[in-house]
Amino acid sequence: MKGDFNKLINGEKPVLIDFYADWCGPCKSQSPIIKQVAQEIDGKVRIIKIDIDKNQAIASRYNVRGVPTLALFKKGQIVWRKSGVQTKAQIMDIIKQNT
Repeated sequence: MKGDFNKLINGEKPVLIDFYADWCGPCKSQSPIIKQVAQEIDGKVRIIKIDIDKNQAIASRYNVRGVPTLALFKKGQIVWRKSGVQTKAQIMDIIKQNT
């Protein structure tokens, strides 16, 4: 997935990564919020969920120590990152600032 991941984050469209784990309770409450954001942003940003247990190299590369961690990439660079459950309003604000 490493090559694919680099291609994804280096595209023209910003990419919101949701680093999560199946065993993580807060991740389960973040998931429906991410779905609402996806419906509202209407394709302006790609949203990708990355399971840290299945993609340990990527999680390690970005020092993901806790989940959920959200990161917004723009042309391959992280422009925003936050751990813990984020509200829809917080996520929408960050997307609006970076699109």
